[in-house]
Amino acid sequence: MEVIAMGNPAYQEPPRVERIEGKTYLMSPRPRGKHNRAAFNIAYIFESYLKGKTCMAFGDGTDVFLDDENWYIPDAMIVCDRSKIKDDGIHGAPDLVVEVLSPSTSKHDRGAKMRHYAAAGVKEYWLVTPQQKLVEVYYNVGGHFELNETYAIYEDWELQEMNDEERAAAKTEIPVTLYDDFSVRLEDIFRNVDVFQ
Repeated sequence: MEVIAMGNPAYQEPPRVERIEGKTYLMSPRPRGKHNRAAFNIAYIFESYLKGKTCMAFGDGTDVFLDDENWYIPDAMIVCDRSKIKDDGIHGAPDLVVEVLSPSTSKHDRGAKMRHYAAAGVKEYWLVTPQQKLVEVYYNVGGHFELNETYAIYEDWELQEMNDEERAAAKTEIPVTLYDDFSVRLEDIFRNVDVFQ
């Protein structure tokens, strides 16, 4: 198979890296389909709601510089303090950060990155698992994250096994604390993730 270079063949995209507690990690250049679709959906939902508002949405590819030892590339985020937005990325804590989990990143997303996001002042932190159609929402309490709620899309057979009380308690929308009238439907987050087999 012949590979044809597009554009300037001498140009190569620099590798995407994150710095976690002073160590540099090479990021996977291409997220899997389900991961990419969920991240795209969330960034699109955020952008659509925030049009004309002070806060801004960002998708995958924008660097966040928390300090000299920690800079990350979240899958989606919302930044309300526009003075943090610079040409090379966001300098300081976003207000809301979303990380879509994958086997290679889960340890950092649940560990060091989560700790540093909280200490820096991120107000809300979402961990999204596209394979299980699950979203964990954490709120910042005194510089650390506490799990507020876990949201999941249930299969029909799972709903049938639940009693009426359990079905009624299954939440289908995630409130975004930055705005009183902003909530995100789970089905919109996971729309079309199943096309990737």
